[in-house]
This record gives sequence, C-alpha cells and structure tokens, in this order.
Amino acid sequence: MTGVSTEAKTSSHPRVWRLVGLGALIGLLAGYTALATAELVSVAVRPESSPVVAVGGAAIDRTPAGVKDWAIRHFGTNDKLVLQLGILGVLTLLALVLGVVAARHRRIGSAGVLLFGVVGALAATGRPDSTSVADALPSVAGAVVGAGLLYRLSGRLQPRRREVPVGQGATAPAEAEPARGEEEAGWDRRGFIVAATAAAAASTGLGLLGRSLNGSQGENAVASRRRITLPAPASAAPLPKGAALRIKEVSPFMTPGRDFYRVDTALVVPKVDANAWRLRIHGKGVTRETTVSFAELLRMPLIERNITLACVSNEVGGPYVGNARWIGVRLADLLRRCGVEPPSKGGPADQLVARSVDGMTIGSPVEDVMDGRDAMLALGMNGEPLPFAHGFPVRMVVPGLYGFVSACKWIHDIELTTFDDYDPYWVKRHWARRAPIKTQSRIDTPKPFARLGAGTVMVAGVAWAQHRGIDKVEVRVDDGPWRRADLAAEDTTDTWRQWSFPWKAASGGHTLTVRATDRTGETQTEKRTRTIPDGASGWHSVVVTVD
Repeated sequence: MTGVSTEAKTSSHPRVWRLVGLGALIGLLAGYTALATAELVSVAVRPESSPVVAVGGAAIDRTPAGVKDWAIRHFGTNDKLVLQLGILGVLTLLALVLGVVAARHRRIGSAGVLLFGVVGALAATGRPDSTSVADALPSVAGAVVGAGLLYRLSGRLQPRRREVPVGQGATAPAEAEPARGEEEAGWDRRGFIVAATAAAAASTGLGLLGRSLNGSQGENAVASRRRITLPAPASAAPLPKGAALRIKEVSPFMTPGRDFYRVDTALVVPKVDANAWRLRIHGKGVTRETTVSFAELLRMPLIERNITLACVSNEVGGPYVGNARWIGVRLADLLRRCGVEPPSKGGPADQLVARSVDGMTIGSPVEDVMDGRDAMLALGMNGEPLPFAHGFPVRMVVPGLYGFVSACKWIHDIELTTFDDYDPYWVKRHWARRAPIKTQSRIDTPKPFARLGAGTVMVAGVAWAQHRGIDKVEVRVDDGPWRRADLAAEDTTDTWRQWSFPWKAASGGHTLTVRATDRTGETQTEKRTRTIPDGASGWHSVVVTVD
C-alpha cells in the first residue's frame, strides 16, 4: 500500500505559508501601483476622477441621510477623512486577498483587479459633476497596470520547471512536489525581489509625481485669489456697541474663518480660477439669460453684512453654526436684471436651483431670495476673498435658511424652475424642500460635567433665529422657574445674540437649561426632534457639579 510520508506532508507547509505571505505582499504592491498610476492619469483628466475620490463621492451619494447625519455627529468635520481612510482600508484588504488568490491562480487574481477598475470607472462617470467618459480613464489605467504587475509578480512565485531523469534515459518535467531524494528547482527568488523592488520604487515615483502635478493645477486658482482686492461696499452695516460680550469661553460674536464650520460632500475642495469662472442664470421667467464673470460682479454695487449661518445637521447645542461678515452682490438685484419676478408678483418659478462645480444642487425658494432680505452672491468673508473651503470664488448666502437649501458653495449655475419640476440633491435624499432655520439657543459656559466652585457663576452662550431675531433668552436651574438672561445688543435679526446669566451656585449636582423666544413671539419648543428632515429642535441643557 502506497502512502504519503510525514516528511512530504510537512515539507509542503512552508511553501503554502510562503505563497500566502508573498501573495499578500504582491497584492499590496499591485494595489499601490494601481492607485499611483490612477493618480498620475487623473492629472490629464481632473483630480476628482481619481478612484478614491470617485468611489468616495459615489459612497456619499448613496449613503442614507441618517447615516450621513450620524457621521457628521460623531466625526464632525473629519467625516470625509474617515470615509477616505475607510475606502483605503477596504482597498488594502481586497488587495491582500487578490494577491493571495493570484499566488495560486494568476488569471483570477488579475481579473479581480480589473473588476475593481471597472467599479472605479463607473463611480467616476456616474458622479453628478462628471461631464465626460474621460473620468473613467484613471481607474481603467490604474487597474490595467495593477493587474499586469500582479500577473507578472505572481509568476515569479511559481516553482521553476526542470528536467529530471525518469527510467532509462527518458526525461519528464518535474512535479510541483518532487519525489523523495530529488531537489526542487525552487521559485525565482532573485527575480521576484528585483521586480517587486522596481515596482515599489516606480509606483512611489508615479504617485509623488501625480500628487505634485495635481497640486500644481490649483496654482492658478490660488494666484487668482491672491490678486483680488475687494472694493469698498456700497452698503455696509457697522457693528453696534455692546453686540459682543467679553465673557470667557463664550463663542466670539464674529467667527474666524479658520473656526467656521464646514459641512459639505466635497472630498476634494474645488479650486476654481476666478479669472475663468462664469455664472449662468437661466430658466423659467428669465427673459434675459445672462452669464457673468467674477470681474463683472466686482464692478456691481456690493453689500457687506454680518450673517449667521447654521447647518441642518446641527444637533441641539451643536457646533455647526457661525457668524461672519460677508460681502457680495444682492442676489435679488441680479435676478431682476435677468427679468425674474417672485411668485407673489406673477413669476412662473418658485424654486432657484444653484449648481456647484462639484455637481451639488441646492434649491431655494425664489420668494425668500427676493423678499428684501440680504440674500447675496458672496465674494468675501471677514474682509478677505472667500477661503477655498467656503466656496471661492463665489457662493450663495441667504439669511434665515439652513445651508442645504441656500448656501451653495463654488456656484457656477442658477436655474429658475419649480419645486414640482425638480428635486435637488438633498430633497432626493428625503430632506425638506423648504427649511427656515429654527429658533435655537446654546449654553457655551459652563461646559457639560464641569466642576464649579460655590458662589456666582456666569452662565452664557448664544441664541439665533435668523431673519426673525431673538427677543428673549431664559435660563432654568434644575426644575426651578425660568429666569430672564441678559442679552447683548442686537446687530441685526440675521445674526445670533450672545446672552449671559449670573447664577448663584449652591453645592450639589445641577442641570442648567436654556430656551429662546424669537421676535415673532414664538418660544423654541422643548420637544426633541432629529435633524432630519428640517433641523433639530429642543432645549439645550448641561449637567454640572458645584463643590
């Protein structure tokens, strides 16, 4: 009876583990090379066509609103970084698996790389901002190069065939597992090391070159921003005395640009050359279709206003609200130049759809934009041209509306239409069509779970009800009566108001709660609601301990 010796069985184990380990390595190299190649090819197309950005954008587009809201709540402005790291993590895992598969089945592993190139190509061409099948090229090129490298390196792992004597003078190819007493020719160790090292070095060079060239593509935009000098506004609103309180840890009345919240879907911040930028205004009720340049906007009468913006994803007491000084062109004036009239005056369009260069669509009520509020196409923020992250060269700002129905960044197109005819990006994802900002208030100090000394403690924060104004802020300690807080001077109804309340703190644990009442007489509701579909509601409270 013929059997397999223990020695023969044992001798196969090192080869199996060698194939697994080296297979994982070549999978990583192939994936690395594919991404580096795609990065370089995206230079000839556009940075947004690279696979990680394209797949990330597609993931954002297809993520349920609740999941997006969860991500913003837990990761804040790092949500895009977390998404990109997650994509890279998944790609790394897949590369490891495909490499191990290719170590035994070269064609299958290589075909897997090509398949993921197809996925990347479909994601790139399916994005809202895609205008050409050329967006598929980076993913396709990267996949082809990566698959070719995987096929080549996996071949280096196979045992070399040699002729061995069989019987009297006959020869035959050696088996994968040689007979006892024979020597296996072994795999091409030297060739593998040379090929893998060369591939790693070349891929690193390609990736660095692609990253450098992609970075340089934004140099014209950076230069155009640097050359801009904002003219003095035809209409300015000086800050009234007493609008800004000097209380430690209270949000400053004016939010610095570096601290202003950013919530959008752009994985790569668009860098648009102001000299090449154009805005098209067209659609229903537009009797004079217009295309304007940045230089033409600068020559128009400009207004400068302090306006508080708030994100619909802001939870009760959350950080996604800020106040800045904006300079720009009145949107209503520009629309009237094009012949547009609001619905109240017989205009056929009730929705203004703003389109961003990254494909985002945002719908605003025409009536709100043209009702006399300081809705504008903003060119500057806090005395400087807009930062790239906040919409340079031009964005929309509409007081009183949440950003997802008003604050289009990197705007390049305005279409007048109706709510019945078109659903913008967020409406398709079950957010509200119309979303006025809800009356809200927040305790900035003391912080949650703070330990305080007995005596007078200053409780302070901000309250906002844009385009209605804050009339009253009240504070409650535990289940006691509501007591009126002191309000800072009002700038305009479009900005938040700081408030303060001196509290005589006694020892023990306490809950501090705040609520605001707007100028219409409406007091913010205690009822807690989610941010979806039209903004969170409820009272903000903090728990503290007094020693």
